[in-house]
Amino acid sequence: MKDIVFNHKVPVQLRFNDADALGHINNSVYFSFYDLGKTEYFKTVRGRHIDTKDIDVVVVHAEVDFLSPVFLSDNIEVQTAVSSIGNKSFTLVQRIVEVPTDTVKCICKTVMVGFDQATHESKPISEEWKSAISEYEHRLFS
Repeated sequence: MKDIVFNHKVPVQLRFNDADALGHINNSVYFSFYDLGKTEYFKTVRGRHIDTKDIDVVVVHAEVDFLSPVFLSDNIEVQTAVSSIGNKSFTLVQRIVEVPTDTVKCICKTVMVGFDQATHESKPISEEWKSAISEYEHRLFS
């Protein structure tokens, strides 16, 4: 993960109800942060909001490593990058970072698969996605 450059960053506003009884952000809330990051990343990469009728990628796997707690007083952002693109899938790497210290609090890897809404089956990742991601990430994926 050291070779991944995170060009996309979205500030996260923490809310009182995000905290649990231990005073830190509940683990389940992190997924909403990662969804925010994905939505904004896709909008930036594709140059437009993706309407629900046009969604052609879906999450098939997500794994999260919680490294240290986030507290309500923390200033955090979600950073997003694509680490690899295959024929039918690509992998997003996201992390929650405490901005003032650049401390990584949590890392999420998500596999997105091409999806055909009409047949509800997987399909190859479109060339539009591949070229848009490659252009945004400033690198070619093999």
